Amino acid sequence: MKKTSLTFYFTFLVIIISVFIFSGNRTSRLKKIKSTDTLRILTDNNANCYYLYRGSPMGFEYDLAQSFAQYLDVKLKVVTPEWNKMFSSLQNNEGDIIAANLTITDHRKEHVDFSKGHLTIRQHIIIHYNNRSIKSLSDLNGKKIHIRSGTSYHQRLNQLISRGLDIELVLYKDLPTEEFIRMVADKEIEITVSDSHIARLNRRYYPQIRIGIPIEEEQQLAWAVEEGDDELLGEINKFFDKIKESGEYSKIYEKYFANIEIFDYVDIIKFHQRIDKRLPKYKPIIKKQAQKYGFDWRLISAIIYQESHFDPWARSFTGVKGLMQVTLTTAREMGISNRLDPAQSIRGGVKYLKTIYRRFKEIEGMDRMLFALASYNIGYGHVRDAQEIARNKGLDATKWSVLKEILPLLRYRKYYQNTKYGYARGTEPVRYVNRILTYYDILRQRSIS
Repeated sequence: MKKTSLTFYFTFLVIIISVFIFSGNRTSRLKKIKSTDTLRILTDNNANCYYLYRGSPMGFEYDLAQSFAQYLDVKLKVVTPEWNKMFSSLQNNEGDIIAANLTITDHRKEHVDFSKGHLTIRQHIIIHYNNRSIKSLSDLNGKKIHIRSGTSYHQRLNQLISRGLDIELVLYKDLPTEEFIRMVADKEIEITVSDSHIARLNRRYYPQIRIGIPIEEEQQLAWAVEEGDDELLGEINKFFDKIKESGEYSKIYEKYFANIEIFDYVDIIKFHQRIDKRLPKYKPIIKKQAQKYGFDWRLISAIIYQESHFDPWARSFTGVKGLMQVTLTTAREMGISNRLDPAQSIRGGVKYLKTIYRRFKEIEGMDRMLFALASYNIGYGHVRDAQEIARNKGLDATKWSVLKEILPLLRYRKYYQNTKYGYARGTEPVRYVNRILTYYDILRQRSIS
């Protein structure tokens, strides 16, 4: 009896010590990150998570992770295992967190712990724009659906199959969602599935697709850590609370997903066509002038398309002409004699944009360019008026996120009667900037050389 008791107590003690050591290892992850001065994120190499653009790292998840690394005052290291190895890589200590557009699902909760959700999304069927045959789940019966294995799409479709939906899944090992979307656009496959934010973004690049019926309720994207790692999880949640309150999260989101809800099928189709047919003729002079004044030529191309659709003979009822729709007064100031001459129009327009850009010295980053674009459209004085209104409201007048809400107020007497330059159609520069950013994003993604 005594021997049995000793054995029991010894076994119990070993269990307690093991649990203590195991828990200690779990909670030491954050300390290890700080002691090694490195945060290792496990992510996917695609357009939504992490990729290199002209040698520089980019991606929605990457930018969030970079911000988190700065929050912890450590360096960021990116690890990109195959998608199906993401969870095992975390368990094998090859990374500290998974930041890879993961949706929170019950199945995944069995393997990892999730942070608070940071973005609400929904799964949708993706079909070709001309396909109008799928209007309900029952219309999927007898269809093949192409997806990557091990995804939340895979899990959801298996649930639907178990409930009687007669579909065939064609599974791929490690193909990103945007590639399936391309395949639908090119009619290589009929159906795939995508999260809503990915679908809306890629609709810009592949306007031939249709975002079809939802197949799941709303879900949340989140980061994942090892089970029981409450210390690191708590720090992640504090971080997300902080950047959402400060507006940094919105800024990162806008960088990648600004205006994805706005989609003009005909306009985007025409833009893709004119990139191929019209832009090449003007690309050399655009590149030359963009380089001269320190601008990205793709941005200048986006402005020109918004102004004239790459039509050198374009004229407006307001009297502006040419590729960059330069006014007569501006043409004289910029030293150009013929606004309908493509080279002169581009030279004068880019020079004028730089002149405006230089005047917003107090504004930093991309916001400075957005202020300059709004001024190019509506006039420098009206933008300064809008800034003054913003300041009177106690808002930060150096942020585009503020200005785009204030500019439309210039339509109302209550606001414009006390300004220097008076009434303005303030909604127009907001639409103008939004469209340019959409065209610019398409040009960058197409990586035209």
